[in-house]
Amino acid sequence: MRHSSRGAEGPSNRPRVLLDARPLQGADAFRGIGGYVRGLLEGLLEIGYQEHLWLLVDAGLPPVPVALPQVGVRRRYRGRASLYEDAVVMGTDLARLAPRLYHAPSLKLPGRAPCPVVATVHDLIPWRLRGRVLWGERVRYWPGRRLLARADTVLAVSESTAADARRLAGVDPARLRVVPEAAAPAFRVREGAEERVRARFGLAPGYLLYAGALDARKDPRALLSAWRQVREAGADVPLVLAGNPGPQAPVAMAGATRVGFVTEDELADLYNAAGCLVFPSRYEGFGLPLLEAMACGCPAVAYANSSLPEVAGDAAELVSDGDAAALGRAAADLLLDARRRQTARRRGLARARSFTWKRAAELTAQAYEELLHD
Repeated sequence: MRHSSRGAEGPSNRPRVLLDARPLQGADAFRGIGGYVRGLLEGLLEIGYQEHLWLLVDAGLPPVPVALPQVGVRRRYRGRASLYEDAVVMGTDLARLAPRLYHAPSLKLPGRAPCPVVATVHDLIPWRLRGRVLWGERVRYWPGRRLLARADTVLAVSESTAADARRLAGVDPARLRVVPEAAAPAFRVREGAEERVRARFGLAPGYLLYAGALDARKDPRALLSAWRQVREAGADVPLVLAGNPGPQAPVAMAGATRVGFVTEDELADLYNAAGCLVFPSRYEGFGLPLLEAMACGCPAVAYANSSLPEVAGDAAELVSDGDAAALGRAAADLLLDARRRQTARRRGLARARSFTWKRAAELTAQAYEELLHD
């Protein structure tokens, strides 16, 4: 849907760009989408875009602690029905608020809009992987998938996700832009991390680390198989599981050490003190744990699927998709060979530096301006 512009700037009390910042409120603030909006905002402020930016917030929750104009909307639903509600009523809200452009950082999209719409798509996992276990997610996100093709510009977080948007949501390639994510500032080399990990979790440095939920697509069985292969190869190290395991997690992960939910700073310390990150995910829209690990100087091994080769480059060890034994052998090689581990660390740090929120913000602002001057 194309829309005409009404002058270069419009009235001062009219948002030029309205960014949906509701993921920074409530439970989403601690999930991936919250991290995306936080990082993008930091990048937009860094490039001086604040004069053009207003935030859309949930009027029933505390405001976002950012020094930008904020306008509120009220919703009956904040859970699974929220995408359906936004599809119905967001157009009315946008007509009232009269922004020149609206950015939806997720699949919460308006069914109609009086202004150009930019949408960010992080993944289309429910349709890419199919299966009965994802039936509920397909129902939940159905409006977003259906409306994605109507957005004036779609920002995909990877080339892999862009291909899915074309194939699975019918997005016109001419409207697609690839804008990679970045790691949060907390994920860096941190002095004293090993001592803090010892004190906080009782862990000696050099363990095998997994970070994130243990959903079915993360292949928990393969994680255990890879760990077994590591020990058989002579690296007798514990497997540490960090993060909320999620509702799909196995009841037991025999022998593994669970540290549960951790803060960003604690997770960064865990990456810093780890010998290797093992990441057996079968599909990632972007693969942020891989980038976070590299940014902390933690060597990483993963499957060569979806977006992971885009993120890893030549810095992480990638093996054939689904080959848990190969994943374990690659991890063991890193754990047992200090020189190889140091090379992986150096390459990972260099690779991670190429992903920045400033660059993401520059590409996003460019997409905004293309629409505003169309």
